[in-house]
Amino acid sequence: MRALIIPTITKFLGGLRFRNLFLITAALFALNLVIPDFIPFADELLLGLATLVLARWKDRKAPEAEAPPPPPREVIDLPRDQVRREG
Repeated sequence: MRALIIPTITKFLGGLRFRNLFLITAALFALNLVIPDFIPFADELLLGLATLVLARWKDRKAPEAEAPPPPPREVIDLPRDQVRREG
């Protein structure tokens, strides 16, 4: 029974956004501290949720400045009789 419940719940929670996932994890942790074993398998759920939260935690860096444009290519002018035309 436990083998069916835990993966199903963690799969559902894996589709949530970081904020919602973090709030659910924090609420479950607080509830588990206040009332031990209120929810069966809460410890296993917390481990799975903590793993999901840490997996989704990213460094939110400022976007990098735009890359400078590539340097212009040199244009070589040749007389028409020295130009090779392929094709």
